[in-house]
Amino acid sequence: MSTLTRPRSGAPRVEIDPRFDERRRAVTRRHSRKRAIVIGAGALVALFAAGAWPLLHSRLFSADHIVVSGNAHTPTSAILGAAGLAQHPPLIDVHAGAAERAIDALPWVASATVRVHWPTGVSVAVRERRPVAVAPAGAGIWAELDSTGRVLTTTSGAPVLPELSGLARPGAAGSTLGSARPLLAVAARLPAAFKAMVQTMAPSPKGGGVDLSLAGGIGVVFGTPTQLPAKFEDIASILAGAKLAPGNVIDVSVPDSPAVASGGATKG
Repeated sequence: MSTLTRPRSGAPRVEIDPRFDERRRAVTRRHSRKRAIVIGAGALVALFAAGAWPLLHSRLFSADHIVVSGNAHTPTSAILGAAGLAQHPPLIDVHAGAAERAIDALPWVASATVRVHWPTGVSVAVRERRPVAVAPAGAGIWAELDSTGRVLTTTSGAPVLPELSGLARPGAAGSTLGSARPLLAVAARLPAAFKAMVQTMAPSPKGGGVDLSLAGGIGVVFGTPTQLPAKFEDIASILAGAKLAPGNVIDVSVPDSPAVASGGATKG
């Protein structure tokens, strides 16, 4: 077997097996090829990015197909404007989270979900709020409120929802009337058959409670907005079984122990 000797300064001569030397050279060549591949791949990625970036911002990948659903009261144009979609921007510039927050700020919107569908689509699903009562907002003007006190819109028509009284004047659409929440907690849960009878709702002079005025001049001391099903059942039972006159007051502030006041007298 032949051997290769390599002199080393200041050290004894060492004999090296040619197979080991060839293996070292093979490893060096393999590492060189890997470095070349990595460098080449990086160059290709850079070239692709340089070409793709303008392409992604071209009309080929713009939000040309936009579908908006669930908006019964909010104009589609308002939703597109809030989300920054009115001018059909490139999809790469559409940020779903930011668009959702902007749409949520619209008065009627409870929540919005924005999804991007490459290469040219965007869908916007809206869930709107539900009005449960109105509050006077000026001469002949009422603000429609949802259960949180959010002002949804103003209207000049005769209110078809229970009217809240004894509160501060509501602000513009999109603002919140926080002082109305105890009343709205009751208004949001009014049974359908009973809702049409409720004309006005007001804070109780006792504090923390709710008073109702029903059609026919009947009053209701409702108490705090708790144990609502039991209190509604008490009111329904009295209305169905008693002959009430204008001025009578039903007291259901203590559930399951209702009372009726008539002419200064109270009877259970």
